[in-house]
Amino acid sequence: MRLKLFVTALAASLLAASTHARTFTLETASIPDIQEAVASGALTYEKLITLYLARIEAYDHKGPKLNTVITLNPRALDEARALDAERKAKGPRGPLHGIPVLVKDNYDTFDLPTTGGTFLLDGSIPYKDAPMIKSLRDAGAIMLAKVNMDEFAHGGIGFSSRGGQTLNPHDPRRHPAGSSGATGAGLAAWFAPLGLGSDTGGSIRGPSSANGIVGLKPTNGLLSRSGIMPCILTFDTGGPMARTVYDLALSLGFMTGIDPADPLTSRSAGLFYKDYTQFLKKDALKGVRLGVIRDYAGTDPEVDKVFESALAELKAQGAILVDPVNFPAIALQNRAAVMEPIRMSEVRENYAAYLGGLRPGFPKTQAELAAKGLALTAPTGKFLPHPSVFTRFKRMSEGPPITSLTYTSAKNHGMIAVRDAVLGLMEDKQLDALVYPTRSRQPELIDPKTPEIVDRVGPPSLTSIANVTQFPDVIVPAGLTADNKMPVTISFFGPAFSEPKLLGYAYAYEQATKHLVAPSTTPALPGETFTY
Repeated sequence: MRLKLFVTALAASLLAASTHARTFTLETASIPDIQEAVASGALTYEKLITLYLARIEAYDHKGPKLNTVITLNPRALDEARALDAERKAKGPRGPLHGIPVLVKDNYDTFDLPTTGGTFLLDGSIPYKDAPMIKSLRDAGAIMLAKVNMDEFAHGGIGFSSRGGQTLNPHDPRRHPAGSSGATGAGLAAWFAPLGLGSDTGGSIRGPSSANGIVGLKPTNGLLSRSGIMPCILTFDTGGPMARTVYDLALSLGFMTGIDPADPLTSRSAGLFYKDYTQFLKKDALKGVRLGVIRDYAGTDPEVDKVFESALAELKAQGAILVDPVNFPAIALQNRAAVMEPIRMSEVRENYAAYLGGLRPGFPKTQAELAAKGLALTAPTGKFLPHPSVFTRFKRMSEGPPITSLTYTSAKNHGMIAVRDAVLGLMEDKQLDALVYPTRSRQPELIDPKTPEIVDRVGPPSLTSIANVTQFPDVIVPAGLTADNKMPVTISFFGPAFSEPKLLGYAYAYEQATKHLVAPSTTPALPGETFTY
């Protein structure tokens, strides 16, 4: 049914466009734009991949040297040619046919190394794809590259011993946030229209905001965690990142479903959809009651200014703003009171389970990772020392077991207390969703001592509340700061499995404001715009 609707809509679009020329511009091309150009014969998937590879060569390896790619798929062009031939012979599999994807390097891929950004897993080829990867491949998507990340998804600034420091394309002096920083930077620089990140405390949302793109931290259990290297499994989830809300919603439907290997996905039975684009309406904000979260206001006046403008834009679209609203203290204190006790006990167990499933020759425990990681004290070939992450790993390998009262009380009572406090706030104020600036301040300048800072103090953050409650959070660009021209995004946050509504709100806001901005450091290359 989804393919039939796609083909019908595409045919109607082509018919309408047949009497006048259209212009394709890679910078602004959505997935439907790409598929329309391919259907017209003006573009092939091989040509599309060639254009993106040229951008990676020009801006990742040269120019600003963004340093996003860890492993480039050497068969990407061959896969594109095969998908061109398949489309010609049988028609498209669907709307993701031939679409390239940037994959965070903690997703298992059967044909490319999965290293988690660490030199210790260099060359580790998983036995099979993560379910989210397999779903995208089955839909015809091409995994264009595995991209850099904070090592083991710990850090928040986009540095790893295997990939080094990823830079922010809007200002290469600044970091791209983390841990999905390279996915965010690569999408901002338009190395692909789609990307995959993972989120434990804000690792999709921070990079989406710092790089000025769209992202989703889904309800925990909506997407399978199988085949994604764990950070803190209780809070972990994978999720899509994109350049437009439509593309994000489109990709999401291909990845939902029950995975027997991940019991948490059973929560989504009867609550997930295979097509989230049906919920994207330009008037979705009309009459919606949004609670305006003011916690951490004043951290960065420039971010506050953009947020105030966004609130005016939301109001102009018919949203009813309940302002101000503040999170209960128990929610604001969740990192220390709930996340930290769970992290100190669970990470050791999570890594032992993941490492035990790797091919022979790689470390099998967190303690082994810590010992071998700390032994690298000087650059060795392409590998860089990263003592801060391995010092933290050593500390966590000595934490209390998951049978400890500290762990069980945080997991069985603390998480529920935070969740109910948030739900109570929304019920008391009769709110459809909450809105807040995703990051309280602009991305910081890169500190050359970053790999050595064990307990880095980041900006005040509200993102972890979504992980502890396991609720969804959708991020959309809201504008640029006046001082440094850095992106600012807003987040729409709501109860479990409210993705349809949140995506609708984000889409309505995006369509009314068009705040996506291309970085000045990665301009268009020859051949990226053509008329057909």
